[in-house]
Amino acid sequence: MMGAIILSHRWLGIAFCLLFAMWFASGIVMHFVPFPALTEAERFAGLAPVERGEAIMAVGGAVVASGIKDATRVRLIRRSDGPVYLVSGPSRVKSVRASDGADASVESPDVALAIVQGHARRRGLDVTHATIIARADYDQWSVPNGFDRHRPLFRIALGDAAGTEVYVSSRTGEVVLDTTRFERGWNLAGSVLHWIYPTVLRSDWPLWDRLVWTLSLLVLIAAALGAVVGIVRIRLRGGLIGSPYRGWHALHHLVGLAATAFVLTWIFSGWLSMDHGRLFSRGQLTPAEAGVTNAVPDWRGAPSLDQQPLSTSAREVEWFAFNANVFRRDRTGLGSQTLTKAGQPTRDRQMAFLDEQDVLSLTTRIAAGCGVASVLADNDDYPAQSIVPGAPVYRSRCGDLWFDVDGADGSVLQRLDNSRRAYRWAYSALHTLDFPVLMAHPRLRDVLIVGLCALGLVFSVTGIVVGWRRLQAKFST
Repeated sequence: MMGAIILSHRWLGIAFCLLFAMWFASGIVMHFVPFPALTEAERFAGLAPVERGEAIMAVGGAVVASGIKDATRVRLIRRSDGPVYLVSGPSRVKSVRASDGADASVESPDVALAIVQGHARRRGLDVTHATIIARADYDQWSVPNGFDRHRPLFRIALGDAAGTEVYVSSRTGEVVLDTTRFERGWNLAGSVLHWIYPTVLRSDWPLWDRLVWTLSLLVLIAAALGAVVGIVRIRLRGGLIGSPYRGWHALHHLVGLAATAFVLTWIFSGWLSMDHGRLFSRGQLTPAEAGVTNAVPDWRGAPSLDQQPLSTSAREVEWFAFNANVFRRDRTGLGSQTLTKAGQPTRDRQMAFLDEQDVLSLTTRIAAGCGVASVLADNDDYPAQSIVPGAPVYRSRCGDLWFDVDGADGSVLQRLDNSRRAYRWAYSALHTLDFPVLMAHPRLRDVLIVGLCALGLVFSVTGIVVGWRRLQAKFST
């Protein structure tokens, strides 16, 4: 039995030792340089004020013009080519001109370029040398599934000192992503390697999912077998742990013993990052729950909100359905907004955010036994954050089932059952060390992550040397 374990570990280790080393090294990079994304602060800073300078049709008319029968959210923004409504349903989004309901999707590179130039200027970026690079469905930085409803994307290089490149949705004309030369360079050594993320593979999500899940499982098996061999081969010498091996093999054994707990939990939790509902729940609403939370509103009730004057400083206006009501959300700043509820007297229907009773009214319609909703603390063991800084996130506990709802826009941020709560610790805590006590001491967390990944990298390098020498010995005879 032990002979089979040793042989299995040896050859699995030889096959995957480079993968081990790559994951530990790239993990250090990823901790400091995340995958490129357009932050909410960047997106909002690039928005132009929404003005009533021209005729704007009622939001109900925009929904009809879009042809999206299951629309649940509508946003009004001003692009360089005029105000547009962005109508969203569960599966797609469409832009229509606010003046007449005509299709406002972006086909012209010149329009995309003008949109980016306006967005970048408002963010204080240099657009003197901005040029269109491409219009395509995928490239290395736009492969995540969240961009699917926006493809194809226009990619524009600003030509600034930072090497900024900006992506525009052809469906909505929104800026949806930006990258810099620094981010692109470090991510080639970070996320792209760590996630095995080359465009040709990641653009086929089912193939990428199966491949990375399988590789992660094989690496986990190799590490577990190695832990068994390492513990069995321990030799005690003068009360100290020793090894029967010599040279690099002994170093691999001893470093492996020191790193066993971390290597096993890190590889295991990394494998769980690819779980996607295989062992744990996904934290998403069931179809029945989504049918309630995403119920199509009576957009005929929205015109009463159209009569409310727009703030001269509003950057974005959104209408959304929540608990069978339509709300209008006027965003005047990154962290400031006004909510208006349709069908109520003006004095009673304006607020900054949804309140506990609004959330409880919704969750009691989708689950039984819900208690009073409470505001989530910043240091909660199961964190969730609003996209609007300072906005409350409410947690409604319905027995063992919890719902976290964004007080800013009514989005259900996460659905936590027992399985999902266990996944939070089995994956997130073990893989990123986001334990509350460490999140309160970020420098200590940085040191631990870098130190443990460096230990894992040293262990992997010793495995590479041992494996190479084993191959040399085998094939030289």
